[in-house]
Amino acid sequence: MPADTDLPLVLIGAGGHARVLHALGVAAGLRFMGVCDPVLTQKGERFWNQLPVIDSEAALERLPRDSVRLVNGIGKVVGNNIRQQVYARLSKVGFRFATLIHPAAWVAPDVQLSDGVQIMAGAVVQPGCTIGADCIINTRASVDHDCIIGNHVHVAPGATLCGSVEVADNAFIGAGAVVIQTIRIGSGAVVAAGATVARDLLPDHILMPGKAARPIKQ
Repeated sequence: MPADTDLPLVLIGAGGHARVLHALGVAAGLRFMGVCDPVLTQKGERFWNQLPVIDSEAALERLPRDSVRLVNGIGKVVGNNIRQQVYARLSKVGFRFATLIHPAAWVAPDVQLSDGVQIMAGAVVQPGCTIGADCIINTRASVDHDCIIGNHVHVAPGATLCGSVEVADNAFIGAGAVVIQTIRIGSGAVVAAGATVARDLLPDHILMPGKAARPIKQ
């Protein structure tokens, strides 16, 4: 587990993705000091999963930046960039995001992980890979050797990237999708669940709907 997780963690968001990350933290023996989500505040909730609720980002910003690490619990959804906005906004005011690896994942020792990467249970990341900031390598996803993954990418549950695949910023690889070796996935491109990508260049902002389907410009 990266050294920055020695600091207490604050979870941002309290939806489904946040629950998965909280479970990851518990499994890894990490310390959470609270959760920040405006919906909890609106409901008058004081605790969530036994964590104290921080009632606003303004209250969060009163914390010393070097005393905590944040965990981005906002899930990445196609057509919605709230997760990226939260990461950018809180990074701009000086917070850093923890890099998390589930104890049931396997990550090769030479893999380069940027701030805020989240690697879930059962995921495998093979040697020579580089993964950019705020990425999700979700449950049982497989990233083979020498892949280069940009910032804010979601590799969804069960997806497979074969060797030397390049995935540009903000792309989304759907659940169970397969990307054949040496393929490049463009910035903001979406590979739908179950699709197989064998074309040598999937351009920026393209939707690959499914098996045997042609790419569609978004």
